[in-house]
Amino acid sequence: MSPVVIHLRSETKPLERRSPLSPSTAKALLDAGYVVRVEESPDRIYKSDEFRAVGAEIVPTGSWVNAPKGDIILGLKEIEADGTPLPHTYVHFAHVYKNQTGWATELSRFSNAGGLLYDLEFLTDQDGRRVAAFGHWAGYAGTALALLSWAHQLLNPGVPQGPAPVVESASALTDLVKAKVDAAISANDGAHPRLIVIGALGRVGKGAVAAAEAIGVSDILKWDVAETSKGGPFAEIAASDIFVNCVYLGSNKIPPFTTLEALSTPDRRLRVICDVSCENSENNPVPVYSSYSSFENPTVPTSGHIDGPELRIIAIDILPSMVARESSDEYASQLLPSLLTLDRRDTEEVWRRAERIFHQKVAELP
Repeated sequence: MSPVVIHLRSETKPLERRSPLSPSTAKALLDAGYVVRVEESPDRIYKSDEFRAVGAEIVPTGSWVNAPKGDIILGLKEIEADGTPLPHTYVHFAHVYKNQTGWATELSRFSNAGGLLYDLEFLTDQDGRRVAAFGHWAGYAGTALALLSWAHQLLNPGVPQGPAPVVESASALTDLVKAKVDAAISANDGAHPRLIVIGALGRVGKGAVAAAEAIGVSDILKWDVAETSKGGPFAEIAASDIFVNCVYLGSNKIPPFTTLEALSTPDRRLRVICDVSCENSENNPVPVYSSYSSFENPTVPTSGHIDGPELRIIAIDILPSMVARESSDEYASQLLPSLLTLDRRDTEEVWRRAERIFHQKVAELP
């Protein structure tokens, strides 16, 4: 039987630097008998030479489109919505299973062409837990960016914040933000920022707390289910400088953690919200914004008028790209055990579960 070919495509989403495959996990697949082809990519955190050094074949950017139909096309984020048929087997985050805008059109590109999607979000173990996740580094990057935004407001009042910094490591990001925060503390008469992290016991929340502590912030309210079970809105949010939401509810709906009304007070201390979960839907427990932000424009205003000082919101859906190497190293290592079973995906439950979900969603197409 011919070896299974895994073709790592180049990402097309602006400023997406992460990869679901690292040079070390590529080597593990090669050692296991897989063929690994890696597209040239101008943005990927790993350079082509790193993959070439472990024996992967380097191929042109975008060559996955004309790859043999039996090849497995591995990526991270969704494929560009250009309407072209998708006849291969694909592994990536597609964002088409929760009735997102345009979901039917995009999902039809697979089904109409005889393709198959294994959505990374739905690669789960027998307990329904994702086999790989970016949670820790999403929390880390989001909190670092929130502290940078807080410092910017104090050091440059009324001046729009510029693009998020591009760094090569988490330590470089930490050092950069710490310098800005220290300067802002001096400008703030020595007053340190207070953070409230909701969801502090989960992977995302632990990453958020780790970032704050690495940057030198010690005044942190670490909230989780015990503190939020009574239901919001919570006055402690308005009384903090920065609120980091690390709770993802999915289809569940709970009372909001805060509201525009709760934040519209002249004595509000809150200056920055980072919604790491970034689920801008009716179930979002932070219903105070209506659009996402980006690395080019890291913050957005509230969706309605509020009294008090300036409040900016960070809602970026690719936060771990700020620390692309660390987040990719961790994610790729978590994903590797599943990738190593792709040659028997017809019998391995992690792949069978994902395939069943694909067919269920295709059956829901209008």
